[in-house]
Amino acid sequence: MRKLTFILVFIILLTSLASAQQLPLYSQYMLNDFSMNPAIAGTQDHFNIRSDNRFQWIGITDAPRTYILTLDGPISKKHIGIGTYVFTDITGPTRRTGFTVSYSYHMKLNENLNVSLGLSAGILQFAMDGQSISLESTNDQALVNQFTFALVPDFGGGVYLYNENFYLGIAAPQIIPISAKLNSYADAQNIMVRHYYATAGYNLELGNNFSLDPCIVAKYVYPVPPQFDFGARILYMQKVWVGGGFRTMDAAYAMVGYVYQKSLTLGFSYDYPITDIHKYSFGTTEFYIGVTFNKPKPIEKPQI
Repeated sequence: MRKLTFILVFIILLTSLASAQQLPLYSQYMLNDFSMNPAIAGTQDHFNIRSDNRFQWIGITDAPRTYILTLDGPISKKHIGIGTYVFTDITGPTRRTGFTVSYSYHMKLNENLNVSLGLSAGILQFAMDGQSISLESTNDQALVNQFTFALVPDFGGGVYLYNENFYLGIAAPQIIPISAKLNSYADAQNIMVRHYYATAGYNLELGNNFSLDPCIVAKYVYPVPPQFDFGARILYMQKVWVGGGFRTMDAAYAMVGYVYQKSLTLGFSYDYPITDIHKYSFGTTEFYIGVTFNKPKPIEKPQI
């Protein structure tokens, strides 16, 4: 009873604290879900290094580019997961860079279901290169300095229910809406907006060699309408997959991937925009690389 009460209080805290999408957007989230929820750290019995490199709206000058690098895994016999997450989001003269560390604690609810509670803390840098901007007035007070930046702390949390075939997660990045002022101009500030993430997925065996992984991600940032991402992939012998998905108010996408000797994973996705921007862009490409370390000794499941 005490365990369930603790979990409910943790979920309520996230919901009460976390209310325009500012965090990196990518399509192959099912391969790197830890970057969306710190509670996922340590849910697998090995360490992973994963990288996403996204080039958005090809054909448009200074279009967004996103680079993500994560590391996570379990700490043996302590039911604890740890991880770190680094990203850089570049759009024209602006750059947003983040670094966080994560901690998760795993509990066994019953023989078939586990729950993990995670927290993250880090720092964000907002930067703007005035040398890349042409001003109508050289005395514009919004860009007195040619290069400006601001550093702010960042905190987040998440809950994750999972077993071998199913997962359901809730996460709240950027819990505290801190204002990052880039210079002394009164209105020149960048406010970190609270986010909600919800993820769910299932692994369905289709026979001896095939399996299907459907999943959904819901994102909400006030006052923007919720965005939903519906995706799925079909795997052959857990080595090769093809898949695709649809992201509301944004794009449809396709993806392929390959696992080499269970330790190296390569993935590629292509997004075709469904908004008016398709008149000016050829789409978006994304490259994924994942490395899995050798599995450590079996971890004893928590008996709480």
